[in-house]
Amino acid sequence: MKTPVSTYRVQVRRPFDLHSVAELTDYLADLGVDWVYLSPLLEAEPGSDHGYDVVDHARVDPARGGREGLDEAARAAHSRGLGVLVDIVPNHMGVATPELNRWWWDVLTHGRDAEHADAFDVDWDFGNGRLRIPVLGDGDDELERLELKDGKLAYYDQEFPIAPGTGEGTPQEVHDRQHYELMSWRRADDELNYRRFFAVNTLAGIRVELPAVFDASHAEIVRWVRDGLVDGLRIDHPDGLADPERYLADLAEATGGVYVLVEKILEGDEPLPTAWRTAGTTGYDALGDYDRVLVDPAGEQPLTELASRLAGEQVDWHELIHTTKRAVADGILHSEVLRLVRTAEAEAPDADPDRLADAFGELLACFPVYRTYLPTGEQYLDEAVAEARRRRPDLDGELAVADRLLRDPSTAVAQRFQQTSGMVMAKGVEDNAFYRYTRLGSLTEVGGEPSEFAQDLERFHARHARRQETWPDAMTTLTTHDTKRGEDVRARIDVLAEIPGEWAEAVDTLERAVGFGDPTFANLLWQATIGAWPIERDRLHAYAEKAAREAGVSTTWTAPDEDFERRMHLAVDAVYDDERVAALIARLAEDIAPAGWSNGLSMKLLQLAGPGVPDVYQGSELWEQSLVDPDNRRPVDFRRRRELLGELDAGAQPVIDETGAAKLHLVAHALRLRRDRPELFTAYSPLTADGAAAEHLVAFDRGGAIALATRLPVRLAERGGWGDTTVDVGSAPVLDLLTNREHPGGALRIADVLDTYPVALLIENGGKP
Repeated sequence: MKTPVSTYRVQVRRPFDLHSVAELTDYLADLGVDWVYLSPLLEAEPGSDHGYDVVDHARVDPARGGREGLDEAARAAHSRGLGVLVDIVPNHMGVATPELNRWWWDVLTHGRDAEHADAFDVDWDFGNGRLRIPVLGDGDDELERLELKDGKLAYYDQEFPIAPGTGEGTPQEVHDRQHYELMSWRRADDELNYRRFFAVNTLAGIRVELPAVFDASHAEIVRWVRDGLVDGLRIDHPDGLADPERYLADLAEATGGVYVLVEKILEGDEPLPTAWRTAGTTGYDALGDYDRVLVDPAGEQPLTELASRLAGEQVDWHELIHTTKRAVADGILHSEVLRLVRTAEAEAPDADPDRLADAFGELLACFPVYRTYLPTGEQYLDEAVAEARRRRPDLDGELAVADRLLRDPSTAVAQRFQQTSGMVMAKGVEDNAFYRYTRLGSLTEVGGEPSEFAQDLERFHARHARRQETWPDAMTTLTTHDTKRGEDVRARIDVLAEIPGEWAEAVDTLERAVGFGDPTFANLLWQATIGAWPIERDRLHAYAEKAAREAGVSTTWTAPDEDFERRMHLAVDAVYDDERVAALIARLAEDIAPAGWSNGLSMKLLQLAGPGVPDVYQGSELWEQSLVDPDNRRPVDFRRRRELLGELDAGAQPVIDETGAAKLHLVAHALRLRRDRPELFTAYSPLTADGAAAEHLVAFDRGGAIALATRLPVRLAERGGWGDTTVDVGSAPVLDLLTNREHPGGALRIADVLDTYPVALLIENGGKP
């Protein structure tokens, strides 16, 4: 199996299609990248920027360059020695435009007897033989707005098929004879009868556990591998599948066992199932480690006190996520809970449906990880049952019934519960609680555990050593299309843990000046502002609106509070228009910038030099100061990056400033070393500094390549720098690739090595590639 040394993620879309990727490969090769990593390529909904709403599994999206574009990109990559990794979407399809998805159109036309009826996960009986489509507005007479157009049933600009022999009569009469029921979007929470991706009505789950569906949905993907176009695959959201282990085994058989990664979120020390046919995860678990080792633990108490004061009550992460997950189970995903109850009816005919739904909802709210994979992982079910019984002793009988049913992996309810728990976790935690728990925004990131404020060196090294031992070919990441904040935004926010008093004073000043009625959310917003500063006005407005609606406290997606949002947008405008506010934001951003740059370089070195396959998200070889999507899918100025790389290769020694050239310098040297000298990255040994400032160094030896990185730079400066602190790098002389300076072996004075940059990448002298 061909395995990458590093990857570079590119978001492929109409403005930057596969032909553009082909033109980019020379730059990526020069940068030192080993594989190019492409977002989903199959045909998606028109205008889709992300590609996760696939409508046709049989062809490469013409808007992304089509089959010819993939051929060109693959040829260009391979000619330059780059492998090709492609993101694929096995869990769901896009159904926003029914006519474009021929499988969905067929099911709407012919119902449960359709050729593709088994492809979708539909509870036909619950819909009285009809597939429920939640597209109607709130009016009582919405069905009267239906029209007959060109042999189709139309609701405004949405069109639906008419089954043969059912097209006579009024539009409403025709609708009533179809295999689908158009209903209000508000009914989806309780009455939907098809499985979705999370709570997205326009993404319908498919059943790849069925051989025919697997074959049909993967034929084009398998062709890519068979024809040598693609060398590896990244699997989106495996937790949505009925049986991820079986799916990965089927995929390995179909592709001959190519390199495969899974987008699996691990909680804390949760292990990835070893039976899975995968090289590992896409690296969110590693991301959390890089952030936390750079966070000052001394900031935990004051920042927690600030968050509690702003909230008017003691903040508690675990209580918060129980509340948000329970709200999701009772709200936008209640239809999934009710389907669990219907699925359980045959095995528990005497159970009260309402109380059993309550019990399932409580178990989902108490579940500690995204899902279990029965029969393995029963300890998580044990934990959820115990916690649910503690919280809800009144449901003891129903919890006992649910527990019995969920223990047997052969039951349909056990399988469906496993698919559902991940949905509840994602919507309740990632898309809600992450925007409410605001003591330090860099910790509320995908794959992170926000209750873990900081990570000491011992734990960091232990987790890195375990990654090297167990999943050496898994991906590591710092920024993705799903991260809530780019890596260098988080690197700046991390600095606040070192200056909690100054931050609390700033938040109070901003609250007095432009408070808009939600101090807790304001704390999150101002952190994002200085983390991304300087940020354009429209970008900050867009972030504020999305983040506030995701938080769901003062406004929501389904019922926006116009008055609150007006005040919030006025506060954002004040950042640009009010001299006092603008000066405060600019001063804060300027004050933390040097420490933020230090953190950014340290974080990048730890990722690029550490165990695993490091991914560089598009553009993040310079400072990556994007916020949540779609902000992180903005166009990348590759021309500027080419120019800077050329200057560096011509001998320029960059300073650390707002251009990010120093980061590009680091990325290029680290990627090239990993590509050209892989034998230097085959082990992991922590290095421990000796001296008064020892806690400020994160260092390790990968088997010949040594990484030195600064942590807690504000406190380091306050203590007067490194002083006589040393680190032993072994007996042989070494060369720092970043400064091109030689150093003797043995115990090196860190102040001498890190006098130019806060990081160093050392190899044995004479071993420069």
